Amino acid sequence: MDDADLAVAVTQLMKGVVYRDTHETQWRHLTALTSQVRDHVAVMGLTVVVDEAEGYAFLRSRPDGEQEPGRPQLPRLVARRSLSMHVSLLLALLRKKIAEHDATGGGESRLVLTRDQIVETLRVFLASTADEVRLIDQIDAIVAKCVDLGFLRRIPDSDSFEVRRILKAFVDAEWLAGFDDALAAYLAELTGETTAADTTGAEGTHD
Repeated sequence: MDDADLAVAVTQLMKGVVYRDTHETQWRHLTALTSQVRDHVAVMGLTVVVDEAEGYAFLRSRPDGEQEPGRPQLPRLVARRSLSMHVSLLLALLRKKIAEHDATGGGESRLVLTRDQIVETLRVFLASTADEVRLIDQIDAIVAKCVDLGFLRRIPDSDSFEVRRILKAFVDAEWLAGFDDALAAYLAELTGETTAADTTGAEGTHD
């Protein structure tokens, strides 16, 4: 690409994740100048992750131990995000659905789920309550957070969401391998807590 522009590529990266399907122009500039982009962001203590197979790229802060010797510690430009248990749980469940979707093939790379499918996926892992409206509101808030984080994308004029494949970069296959055991332990804990709450007449909740 003869007219590749470094500023175009870096500016979009500084704004957030660059997707091949939604940032076509910026993606072309980025992939044409990947090595220059890496050098440019390195002076700010950042690395660029580019997954051409999945079609996304993003910036990540270098671990503290990788700072260049003799240079002052740089401030963190990409903030660490503290996620609630339920947001983390939904992200893990969505990551597992990506793995299942990829395993079944079918030629469709995008994974699209309806709101009702996401509700049913998450419902079993939330504390039981007789207030269905409250439960749905809670799940909608969790979904909205995942949209804000960029792991889900609302599909216009529908009640469906695309699961963004960048999630694979944050929940890796090695972690996913032990996920079923972790879910079983969580369900056992949740069932025990719910039973205790029912015995005492209190409503079990998880924040």
